Amino acid sequence: QHSEAIITENYTTAEKFLNEVDAACVYLNASTQFTDGGEFGFGAEVGISTNKLHARGPMGVSELTTYKYKIYGNGETRA
Repeated sequence: QHSEAIITENYTTAEKFLNEVDAACVYLNASTQFTDGGEFGFGAEVGISTNKLHARGPMGVSELTTYKYKIYGNGETRA
């Protein structure tokens, strides 16, 4: 999955969602419109891969590491 969001005031529900949903970016009370290379400070995007593994050839720990970004908001949207 690419990005998922939940809107809730229930802390227990929010933490369960953020920890258990299988997605690269999970949002609490914020818009998924923020899933963008520029928004994360990675520069412009050419494309987004949703595959679990991107590396080819010999692989070490860094190639096998995936990231999950948790974004906390207060109802923000992107203009």
